[in-house]
Amino acid sequence: MKKIVVIPGDGIGKEVVPATLKILQSFDLPFEYVYAEAGDECLERYGTPLPEETLELCKESSAILFGAVGETAADVIVRLRQELDLFANVRPAKSIKGVKCLYDNVDLIVVRENTECLYKGYEFEVGEDAIAIRVITRRGCERIVRFAFELAKRENRKRVTALHKANVLKKTCGLFKKVFYEMAKGYDLEVNDYYIDAGCLYLVTKPWIFDVIVTTNLFGDIVSDLTAGLVGGLGLAPSANIGERYALFEPVHGSAPDIAGKGIANPTATILSACMMLKHLGYGDLAEKIEKAVEKVISEGKTTPDLGGNLKTMEFAEEVLKACDP
Repeated sequence: MKKIVVIPGDGIGKEVVPATLKILQSFDLPFEYVYAEAGDECLERYGTPLPEETLELCKESSAILFGAVGETAADVIVRLRQELDLFANVRPAKSIKGVKCLYDNVDLIVVRENTECLYKGYEFEVGEDAIAIRVITRRGCERIVRFAFELAKRENRKRVTALHKANVLKKTCGLFKKVFYEMAKGYDLEVNDYYIDAGCLYLVTKPWIFDVIVTTNLFGDIVSDLTAGLVGGLGLAPSANIGERYALFEPVHGSAPDIAGKGIANPTATILSACMMLKHLGYGDLAEKIEKAVEKVISEGKTTPDLGGNLKTMEFAEEVLKACDP
């Protein structure tokens, strides 16, 4: 039996997670779902946004399915990434028929280093000024680059592209670029690199040239939202945070307090995040079945209001379940 820790969090997290679980629990899976608390409401109730009980449950889990949190995101999701050493953030971006977006042929994956860079939080005030320290280690570079290459092999991808700014950040990005090409020698894959600014330009003008992108933490945070915009927005963007021992899966969108409680939130990103979880746990066939069902439902115009439809959150999940039937 695999223990899945479920953290709905705040706002629409409490709507999109139950919709996703409705789908998962319709299949005969050896999963035990254990609920845990985190987020803004948790802070109000217990005085902490991430109780030690929640952290301990996560450390006992086979996987974590996370919803969304509000203002306490840095104290919850960033801390979980650090505490569980979830060094790889994986963000697929794939065009879905029926979704109005810039292109209909985007199919790429952003692999972002998840524990280093400026997000280490080493910031200081010096008089009236502020200083931040960027941390890029050889170990961090090696394991995220290796992860990207192994993912490319596993997903039958052809090319891995590194995004960096080594012409200006000669030491930190210089190390990242150097490690990328050193490790590329061990893989039969096409490799290339772009400066981060040029890479963003190419993502907007010709995204089909990208397959797997690997980059550092801050750049990856920005680029992965850009790629989500190419395919319809954050409501369709799943993600995985993966380490050597633990894995956490979450939609990219926030808690959306403006629509929370109305039952109209789009659960697609959470459902697709759960599919990533299924693949991670060895249930790839089921994951692909659910993914195809999601694409079918959206292509038929059976969508939530953000995509122009009139379905409620749970109604969308029910349509996906129907589409899963042989």
